[in-house]
Amino acid sequence: MRSIPLIDAEAAERYAAWFKALADPTRVRLLHLLAVEGRPMAVGEIVERASVGQSTVSHHLKILAEVRFVLAERQGTSTRYEVNRTCLAVFPAAVRAILGEDSAGQGADRGH
Repeated sequence: MRSIPLIDAEAAERYAAWFKALADPTRVRLLHLLAVEGRPMAVGEIVERASVGQSTVSHHLKILAEVRFVLAERQGTSTRYEVNRTCLAVFPAAVRAILGEDSAGQGADRGH
C-alpha cells in the first residue's frame, strides 16, 4: 500500500468552499446557463432565462463569484457575468486529490 500525503488545510478549505458553492441546485442551473450561453450575461437576462427572481439570482451569482466559478465584469451601470471555464476545469483535480489519486494536484488550482 502506497503512502499518500493528506490534503493540506488550505486545499481542504478551498475544496470545501467549491463543493458548498455547488450544493444548491439554483447555482448549478445558473452555471449551466452561463456555460451554454458562452458569453457574459446581465442579471436581467439571467433572470429571464432562469425564471428566478432578481434578488435570488444576484445572491447566487455573488456566491459563485466568491469562489471564482463566475467572473463579474462591470459595463457602465450594469455587471455582466460569465462562467470561469479555467476555474471549473480545475474542479475535477479537487475530486482526484480527495480520492488520493492526484496528490500533486494540490498546487494545480492555486492560480484559480
